[in-house]
Amino acid sequence: MAITDKAMHVTPSSRDKWLTEDAPRGAGRFLGRITPSGERSFYFRHTLNNGERDTLPIGNYDPKGRAGMTLAEARAKANEWRAFYVAGNKDLRIHFAELEANKLTQLAAAEAAAAEADRRSALEVQRQLTVRQLFTRWQETDLQPLTLKNGERQGRKDGGALIEQQFAKHLFPELGDKVAEQVRRADVMTVLDKIKTKGLSRTANMVLSSLRQMFTFAIVREIVAVDPTHGISKKRDGGGKDVERDRFLTAEEIKLLAVQLPTARLNKRTEAAIWLMLATGCRIGELMGAVWSNAGKSLETLTAAADTVNAKVGFVDLTVKTWLIFDTKNQLDHLVQLSDFACAQFEMLAELRELGSDGQPTPWLFPSSTGTGPVSTKTVNKQLQDRQRSADKRMANRAKSTEALLLPGGPWTPHDLRRTAATLMSKAGVNTTVIHMCLNHKPQDKLDRIYIQDDRMDERLEAFVVLGTRLQGIVTAATGHGTAHSTNLAPATRREAGSSNRKPSDPR
Repeated sequence: MAITDKAMHVTPSSRDKWLTEDAPRGAGRFLGRITPSGERSFYFRHTLNNGERDTLPIGNYDPKGRAGMTLAEARAKANEWRAFYVAGNKDLRIHFAELEANKLTQLAAAEAAAAEADRRSALEVQRQLTVRQLFTRWQETDLQPLTLKNGERQGRKDGGALIEQQFAKHLFPELGDKVAEQVRRADVMTVLDKIKTKGLSRTANMVLSSLRQMFTFAIVREIVAVDPTHGISKKRDGGGKDVERDRFLTAEEIKLLAVQLPTARLNKRTEAAIWLMLATGCRIGELMGAVWSNAGKSLETLTAAADTVNAKVGFVDLTVKTWLIFDTKNQLDHLVQLSDFACAQFEMLAELRELGSDGQPTPWLFPSSTGTGPVSTKTVNKQLQDRQRSADKRMANRAKSTEALLLPGGPWTPHDLRRTAATLMSKAGVNTTVIHMCLNHKPQDKLDRIYIQDDRMDERLEAFVVLGTRLQGIVTAATGHGTAHSTNLAPATRREAGSSNRKPSDPR
């Protein structure tokens, strides 16, 4: 007999009540169930291949079809299942599981196809990026400075500002609006050739190197399919093979320097800077960022001011003869033990210490004209370059003593003084490893960096003392006195050095 709505509404009893609807033999049965608690639901019962019975739930009963299925809906579902069963699917539970699996597989395939279509669409958009837009994405993604949890830094401290400046001058006018995917090797060579015709060989190599990095970034992200810089070499096509600079000052040249400096009309702080770079092997950016240990300002404030000129803050304490430089090029703090020779230069700088706009002694050993931060490293470089030119190459409104600092070995730079310091140590018998530690070089061998945790401070102190003694001897032999700087400053030179009538407090 057929199951009716009236039958599904009978009063529950103490046991489950099952209602069975007639059907042909071998076609399964549509069932209704009323539990003692009053729950009403529908099932489909069928016989498996092994002769066992299996009863599958169809759904709960609701005569209005809101919170469940109406009788008609349940019967239609049972008839649908019956058709599967009669068609030969004797184990409906397995059959339905296979159908669901197939459905999920088809859905996943459809989603994957849609995702691939979206990806291809995004790639097509990417592949329309111009060279200028590609650089912007590279700069925002890879060039911004980032400090990892382990303290290591990624990106570039200037956020790619130098590369942007070079590209704006040499690359963007030629290729800035060209689609990056369409840039070819010939386009790159056109840019490089124009740079080389201006005599800027090193710039050509730097632009080529930056371009190569940018297009590697683009290839990994499928913005371009081919690197247009592939096959272009610095030696053959760029500015030529980079020459490893090995200039250093000999002892005889240092003697000449000691004689020439007092008449070169240099800023007296610059004169002291030369001797300090020789006596400590420091980098020019580290020296320009030097502050007195009683600076009275937080390291964060000082660092922010030093960053504007790419300098590194370091505290000079003459009471203990140390100079502690923070966050150096190799991302580590560096302690320089000061020899008597180095201390003499710092004491001279202390005599030049001025009062700032707040009425307090400026913290900077090499203050800018405003006194709010250190002077730019370019200032020192320009002063030295201007005094190493032939007279016919003198620049307008620059130093007249164009040949004052010329030495037999040729032009020299602040970094050459660092190399000179290392060479003097070596000639004095200082261990090579100790020299590298004095110069704050990271050990090249990874195992040494990991397993040898010895700062060798005693040996480093001895090395700095040996260096200072050697320099003192050279200066004394050249000048006949023990000082490496002139004590009789002409009035104009005093004004250039920035001396003040206001008497500062003792910087030490």
